[in-house]
Amino acid sequence: MFYDITGHLLSFDLISINYQNTTAKPVTLKDIEFYLLYALNNLQHKEQVDCSKCMFQAISCQYINPAEFRKLQQSSQRGHFTKGEEILKQGVKSSHLVFLQSGIVKFSMKDEAGRGLILTVTRAPAMIGGADAINSGLNLYALLAVEECDVCFIDYAILLEIAMTNSLFMLKLMEMMTGMFKASILNFISLAHKQVNGRIADILLYLSRAVYQSPAFLLTLTRKEISEFAGCSTENVIHTLSKFHREGIIQVAGKKIVIADAVRLEKISKIG
Repeated sequence: MFYDITGHLLSFDLISINYQNTTAKPVTLKDIEFYLLYALNNLQHKEQVDCSKCMFQAISCQYINPAEFRKLQQSSQRGHFTKGEEILKQGVKSSHLVFLQSGIVKFSMKDEAGRGLILTVTRAPAMIGGADAINSGLNLYALLAVEECDVCFIDYAILLEIAMTNSLFMLKLMEMMTGMFKASILNFISLAHKQVNGRIADILLYLSRAVYQSPAFLLTLTRKEISEFAGCSTENVIHTLSKFHREGIIQVAGKKIVIADAVRLEKISKIG
């Protein structure tokens, strides 16, 4: 089987290559040659990396030397994804970490019944992965673009090789990679102990402060996605947002949201 760096299983025919979530049929040497040429030249989301303005370079070069960073750069690929596109696929093997250079992404999981749950939402810059590589290399979640995103796929084996000789760099990577898990744990605490009003208040405050970084923002998540984040129905989300709007806590106009009374919203968040 062949996987691209996002974890998608590639199946082959001699005319084109398509992504499919099924077992790949046996391939010939000619198929493999075609795939290698395709992977090097034509893969839709892969581009040569330009690290000149990258936050990851600025952070890394505080701990590793230029030759080590060039080794990382040469093994990395950049990708551009539009809203709704899957960057990493849940449950498949991936040998790369993702550094989110720009944009906003959601961490999504599906249970055995196929129900979707959003673990958290994060904005760039962010290092994503690490625990997955330790967990037999399987992606614990799917990573999807909430808006247009630029990412860099970093070879985990090479990154680990360099980090093993530099303890400060290793600690910095661990710090960068654990932010997502902290946010998802706090969200699950909210789901477990709060009613719908408290959950929606939590999410609005989190989006305002951590994701959009403004009390007034254009919501790039759909109402359905908010419901998957809050662990409730879409109808509950619509009803709660309308209620907060009527009470003057927020202002809602389509996708535009303004936190009009943060003090009251925080109170609702605390009492659940």
